[in-house]
Amino acid sequence: MGIYGALQTAVTGMAAQSFALENISGNIANSQTTGYKRMETGFIDLIPDAAVGRQVPGAVLGYSRSTNDVRGDIVTSQTGTHVALSGSGYFVVAQKSSTSDGQAIFNDTQYFTRRGDFELDREGYLVNGAGYYLMGVPVDRSTGNVSGSVPGEIKVDNGLLDPRATKKVNYQLNLPDEVGLLVAGVGDPEFVEQTIEGGAITVYAENGAAANVQLRWGKLADTPDTWQLYYMSNADPETWAAVPDGEFEFDAGGTLVRQSATAIGAGDAVSVDIAGLTVNGTTIGNVKFDFGAGGLTQYDNANGRASVSALNQDGYPAGTLSSVAVNDSGRVVATYSNGKQIELYQIVTANFNAENQLKRMDGGVYAATAASGEAIFSLDAGMTGGALEMSNTDISEEFTKLIVTQQAYAAGTRIVSTSDEMLQEALNMVR
Repeated sequence: MGIYGALQTAVTGMAAQSFALENISGNIANSQTTGYKRMETGFIDLIPDAAVGRQVPGAVLGYSRSTNDVRGDIVTSQTGTHVALSGSGYFVVAQKSSTSDGQAIFNDTQYFTRRGDFELDREGYLVNGAGYYLMGVPVDRSTGNVSGSVPGEIKVDNGLLDPRATKKVNYQLNLPDEVGLLVAGVGDPEFVEQTIEGGAITVYAENGAAANVQLRWGKLADTPDTWQLYYMSNADPETWAAVPDGEFEFDAGGTLVRQSATAIGAGDAVSVDIAGLTVNGTTIGNVKFDFGAGGLTQYDNANGRASVSALNQDGYPAGTLSSVAVNDSGRVVATYSNGKQIELYQIVTANFNAENQLKRMDGGVYAATAASGEAIFSLDAGMTGGALEMSNTDISEEFTKLIVTQQAYAAGTRIVSTSDEMLQEALNMVR
C-alpha cells in the first residue's frame, strides 16, 4: 500500500469517526424525544487483497446499529390517552394523506412506533406528537370482546351515549331471623309497619327515563319461615305490589330451601322476573331480580333489619362524552357524564423477528423491511396507561463516546500529517 495507502486509510478512519460523531450528535439531540431509540456506531475493517505475508490492516467503514430492542424509562403522565409499552412490540400507526368532505383520508401503509403520546384531535382520532394516528380493533359494547382482526384508525365519537334499559338487577341480602309481626297484605294500612326495608335502586327505561324502585320484605309465616318480596309501584298514592314468585322459605339454619312451589338445592341460582315493571307511570319493561346462588339468606340479625350486600343494575341514561383514557390492558375507554365507562377499542401491537432491522423514518416511526420480517400482530402486549416511554439515550455514555471519537479522529489527522511529511521527504530526494 505504501504512503498513499496509509493516507487513504487514515482518511477512511476520519470519515468513520465523523459518522460516529453524527450518531452521537443525533442521540444527544433526541435525549428528551419520547420513544426515541439511540443509534450506535459499528466499524468494519476492509482488508486489501494480498499474500498472507503482505497483508496489512486496511480501511474502515462506519455503519449504524439500531437499539430498538433497548427499552427507555417509563414515566407517568397526566394525560389519560398517553400509553407506554412495558414489553416488546410497537404501536401500529397510519399517516393522514388528505381530507375529503371534512373526513380524514389515510395512507394504506402501516408504520410502527414506540412513541405513545397520543391525544384526541378535533375529529376524534388519537394522534401522537409526530402526527401519526393510532390503530386498533373495535370492542363490542355488549360483550366486551374484540370484533374483527384488521387494525383500523381509532376514532372516538363525541356524540351522546344511547341509554340502555334495565334488564337485570343483582340483589343479595340477609333477612333477619325473627320479626314479631306477620304481614297482613299490601292493602293493609299498616303494611309499612308490618314489613322491613329491603333497599331501593334506580332503574332506567328504554328512553333513559329513571325510576326509583323501593323494595320491602314481609314475613308470611314463622313455621317454616316464609318471606314475600314487594315493590312500590306508585308513590302517590302509595301502592305496593307483591313480586310474582317472590315467596321464599328458609330452613332452621337460615338457608333458602324453597321459592314459591319450587325446591331450592345447594348451588342453585335464584331469581324472580317482573314483567312490564312500571313505577310511577314509567314503564321499565321486563326486569330480572337475580339473587344468584346463596345470595338470599336468613341468619340471625340482632337489629331486625335486612342487610343488603349487593344491589346494582345494568341500565343507564343517555350521557355525553367526558373523557377518554387508555387502561393497562390497552383498551381505549370513554367515560360519559352518566358515570358509564365504555371500552371502545383494543390497541393492536406488532412484533418482528428482527426488530433492529426495521427502517427508521421521521417522527420515531419504522417501516418493515425484508430483513426485519413481516409484522406479527398481537392484542396481548403489556401496556401502561397514563405513561410514556422516554428516550433510551444515556447522556453520560454519549459524552464518553464523544471523547473516544474525538481522540480517534485526532489520531487520524496525525496519520495524515505524518504521511504528508513522508511524501515531502520523498519529493525532496530528487532535489
